[in-house]
Amino acid sequence: MKKHISAQDIAALLRDDMTIMIGGFMANGAPEGLIDIILESGVKNLTLISTDTGTPETGSGRLIRAKRIRKLYASHIGTNPETGALMNSGELEVELVPQGTLAERIRAAGAGLGGVLTPTGLGTLVAEGKDVITIDGKDFLLEKPLRADLAFIRGSIVDHKGNVFYKRTTQNFNPMMATAADIVVVEAENLVNTGDIEPECVHTPSLFVNHIYQGA
Repeated sequence: MKKHISAQDIAALLRDDMTIMIGGFMANGAPEGLIDIILESGVKNLTLISTDTGTPETGSGRLIRAKRIRKLYASHIGTNPETGALMNSGELEVELVPQGTLAERIRAAGAGLGGVLTPTGLGTLVAEGKDVITIDGKDFLLEKPLRADLAFIRGSIVDHKGNVFYKRTTQNFNPMMATAADIVVVEAENLVNTGDIEPECVHTPSLFVNHIYQGA
């Protein structure tokens, strides 16, 4: 029970200008209760790492609508017209990252790697300002790790120790984000006793989870 945390304690972790990762894909598997806490806290000028920005009413897109985000790393923004409008107006800095590259950059941070090499993006805007490394006659972009101050994820089933199971496609970016932040908070959809999740069904082991939140 030591890992359980209140909304007030989560709000105390937040500050302006920090970097936050938020799990989910098209808001599927997004920690909506934790996003509520960000909105209620009033923090601003955040850097957000998220595979997309959902819609204006769902997932991390709600933070975009509230203009709490200063910089965004994402793979696509087409489902949220407000993201594109803010980017075009200069109010939001956006770095579009190919989805596989985004996953690898987060994984690299979690694994303690100095970066990953990929041919994806060579000869495009993605390559601007990045190192190109030639190996065996082939060119690769050096993509540096992405790490956050906080990772907010959502688990379908979470035990009191912090072991997490994700149902179906809610797994998406949640497990890798749990490895790549200084503090990890999991929002539990269903909270169970320690030992109720079969060991082979644990997607995120408890050692990666600092806090457990169970909202309404």
